[in-house]
Amino acid sequence: MVHSAYDSFELLHNSTAKIDAVESYGHNLLLSCSDGSLRIYCPESSANDPRSPTPSSDLYLQYPELRKEPYVLERTINGFSRRPMLAMEFLKSRELLLSLSESIAFHRLPNFETLAVITKAKGANAYSWDERRGFLCFARQRRVCIFRHDGGRGFVEVKDFGVPDSVKSMSWCGENICLGIRKEYVILNSTNGVLSEVFPSGRIASPLVVSLPSGELLLGKDNIGVFVDQNGKLLQEGRICWSEAPAAVVVEKPYAVGLLPRHIEIRSLRDPYPLIQTVVLRNVRRILQSAHVIVVALESSVYGFFPVPIGAQIVQLTASGNFEEALALCKLLPPEDSNLRAAKEQSIHIRKSRPRYAHYLFENGDYEEAMEHFYASQVEINYVLSLYPSIVLPKSSVIPDPEQYMDVGGDAPVLSRGSSSLSDDMESSLPLHALDSEERTDLESRKMNHNTLMALIKFLQRKRFIIVEKAAAEGTEEAVSDAVGHNFVSYGSGRPRKTGKAQANVSISSVARDTAAILDTALLQALLLTGQTSAALELLRGLNYCDLRICEEFLQERNQHACLLELYKCNAMHHEALNLLHKLVEDSNSDNPPAELGQKFKPEMIIDYLKVIQVRSIPVSSEMYLRKLLREPLCGTDPILVLEFSMLVLESCPSQTIELFLSGNIQADLVNSYLKQHAPNMQTTYLELMLAMNESSVSGNLQNEMMQIYLSEVLDWYKDLNSQQKWDEKAFSPTRKKLLSALEGISGYNPEVLLKRLPPDALYEERAILLGKMNQHELALSIYVHKLNVPELALSYCDRIYESGPLHSGKSHGNIYLILLQIYLNPQRTTKNFEKRITSLTSNRSSAFHKVVHVAVKNKGRLSKKIAQIEGAAETRISQSGTDSGKSDYDTDDANDNEEGTSTIMLDKVLDLLGQRWDRINGAQALRLLPRETKLKNLLPFLGPLLRKSSEVYRNFSVIKSLRESENLQVKEDLYSQRKNAVKISGDSMCSLCNKKIGTSVFAVYPNGKTLVHFVCFKDSQSMKTGGKGARSPFQVR
Repeated sequence: MVHSAYDSFELLHNSTAKIDAVESYGHNLLLSCSDGSLRIYCPESSANDPRSPTPSSDLYLQYPELRKEPYVLERTINGFSRRPMLAMEFLKSRELLLSLSESIAFHRLPNFETLAVITKAKGANAYSWDERRGFLCFARQRRVCIFRHDGGRGFVEVKDFGVPDSVKSMSWCGENICLGIRKEYVILNSTNGVLSEVFPSGRIASPLVVSLPSGELLLGKDNIGVFVDQNGKLLQEGRICWSEAPAAVVVEKPYAVGLLPRHIEIRSLRDPYPLIQTVVLRNVRRILQSAHVIVVALESSVYGFFPVPIGAQIVQLTASGNFEEALALCKLLPPEDSNLRAAKEQSIHIRKSRPRYAHYLFENGDYEEAMEHFYASQVEINYVLSLYPSIVLPKSSVIPDPEQYMDVGGDAPVLSRGSSSLSDDMESSLPLHALDSEERTDLESRKMNHNTLMALIKFLQRKRFIIVEKAAAEGTEEAVSDAVGHNFVSYGSGRPRKTGKAQANVSISSVARDTAAILDTALLQALLLTGQTSAALELLRGLNYCDLRICEEFLQERNQHACLLELYKCNAMHHEALNLLHKLVEDSNSDNPPAELGQKFKPEMIIDYLKVIQVRSIPVSSEMYLRKLLREPLCGTDPILVLEFSMLVLESCPSQTIELFLSGNIQADLVNSYLKQHAPNMQTTYLELMLAMNESSVSGNLQNEMMQIYLSEVLDWYKDLNSQQKWDEKAFSPTRKKLLSALEGISGYNPEVLLKRLPPDALYEERAILLGKMNQHELALSIYVHKLNVPELALSYCDRIYESGPLHSGKSHGNIYLILLQIYLNPQRTTKNFEKRITSLTSNRSSAFHKVVHVAVKNKGRLSKKIAQIEGAAETRISQSGTDSGKSDYDTDDANDNEEGTSTIMLDKVLDLLGQRWDRINGAQALRLLPRETKLKNLLPFLGPLLRKSSEVYRNFSVIKSLRESENLQVKEDLYSQRKNAVKISGDSMCSLCNKKIGTSVFAVYPNGKTLVHFVCFKDSQSMKTGGKGARSPFQVR
């Protein structure tokens, strides 16, 4: 954007009806809406001011322009049009409003009464009004009609001509009419109807005829606007090249405003018709000129483009170096501002001459003062950088070469020779190619000394903020445009476009970004040449546009390793940066580190690099610019790269590397496989930390992996002690403690695989935990009681199983204590064939498990019995009924075991269990399991609290039952009292629905007890409410 010619302001927001057409009348807005109404809006200040005058015939003279403030609805005229309004126009000299809908009508202002309707214009799609003569021409199908206003209330038909095709656009041009038909433009002689061809119209867009204030015409041919005179002859004044084909164009000197599909473009009417300003607005329906304001109507809102004062525009153009355009605007200042015009022109000429003086100061060694004048004169940085031939600059397809500024610098000696005493000194300003090699070398060295570069650095830093800000804005707009599918048009005046049939933008080059690349590349070189390494690093760490190839070669030649790392980093060249950093770390750790390193590089720097959030600072494409905006961590964008280079420092920085894996967004399986291959000793540490952070985020495969690692270490430790005959089941190494803790605390591993690896005569505690995970509770409890001889562990095991059940009261979880009772009461039975059952379990676990589940679901009441039958184990059957057969289950089982010898029961453990867990054990089942010789006094700790609890529960239920019965009686009493209500029907009782007497008819009473209706009327009303389906009545029927 060169400068701001118009300020956009939203006059009306969120209209309740869709806007079809818009026009202005004085300071009021006239909106024709889709509902056929005409809505008049006035400024908010006028609506709130009681002294505001009422509409009158001279309203236009009192308030000729729209105001830059919100508008509010003043009044609405309904039924103004029966069909959508195509256009409206205010005829100033006749105080009429012309409207084009189903026909053309004229309305008297300010009351909007219909003055005349041209019935012949029914179906017209285009018209043109000649304000000077009062002539109206319109096109209908393939006819063009001309009417004349007779000065009164009517219009007189003048001519009616036929044309070859339907007219798309038309305008008066003197005495003739220019028509844009489907394939060409023609000039229609309004006297005899003779047609003269002008040139063919475009292939993509419809014809567009725009009348200029000078009487000439602007004809559209796709995205090109061609100037012709009133006779249709081409004018040699160039052409307006819009970025896309405009749908409408309005002209307000010195600018032409075009309505494009996705935005509005404002271009200068001076050759070469450059782009001045772009305003992005969507769904624009109408655009028109009102006095000096451009009115833009969208579907539900209206914007006003108010012109920026000419003086302010001149200041903007002068500051940006567009002196010719600024001088042209000076001529538009009114005659009464002649002094202001002279001052502006003088200021512009002074600023144009400043670069010559700055060039003279630079050649004479006054570098600081020269840069001040260069900055004040707003010359392009390319010209200033051309004074530094040793600084390498990137080539640009948009920024012109410095030779185009030779009228400023190269011709300075000639221009100043006759007017300044400094001409002799400026004779030395010769091109470099005119000097011999020795003189050229001397001149270059003089221009690259410290003072020269410091002056350049200050100049570039002052220019940098605005240039980088514009480049970032263009990058953002381009990124958004790509993201929404090219539905956004960026600001700018120098972006060449390639337009195809679909009018899609093929490529967009950026002036601001190319300028920023030149500036940052030069600034980086100047900073390093003056020894300002810290400032160069700060430049690279922020948003910068340094040219990669040039800066890389420059930094490599001068061994600026830290700056080179930042250059790679800001360009997302992580592989190159990490390779360089790894090499620098190795060189730093070598016995004879190179002297040019400058600093010591540590392995932790690689970890820090892998952690850092990396973006690309140079938005060479919209995709990369979106990455810059979104800022993704390196661990999430390239995890393979992180793993590859982290392995190089894993041994030297193990804890930092593991922390990197945990903090980064890298898949745990990927990290585990990398560690397993390159650093197996760190695999356990990584898995332990992963589980400590969040167990649910660790997959079952990784949990199995960690368990296998623990078990392998424990088995190696067991084999070593067993070979020395020093194995003790109660010995615990640190790894075994970790294994036991993990087996109990983790639930995602596969216990069957681990169980197969355990030795048959050792590691019983691990075996018990695994059997518990497989729901083999009897085997697990047998190990705790008979193998480990630790009943406390068995009781803790039962508590965990019970407490993990639903509400701690499930049958399967409550029976766990009965299983422990059986183990205490039948020690020989539970230990018999223990090893055989373990072997059978591990070999045929899969099929047996599915069979157990199926049988358990089918016969839930006989769970223990079925499991015992399936596994082939001679277990004690647990009866679910409380019936006493006179003989205990222990006695029955003991009789069956007489052939195998007697067994010593653990009665003390049984009594302790009953006393401690009386509230979790089914009393009847427990008594059936006890031997008949058990003394009753030994069962007092079990039976006492059990009976007290049962009695308390019985009493509580009795109280609740009584309360329920009492509540039921109260409800019945309320029901009886409600049914006692009586309704008295007299001869005057009327139906509330039909207003007829009730008489002896069946009637219904509403719940209020007062409203009476016929039952038939009530049924009819209910049928109407329910659509004839009928509904149950909530009312009493008598």
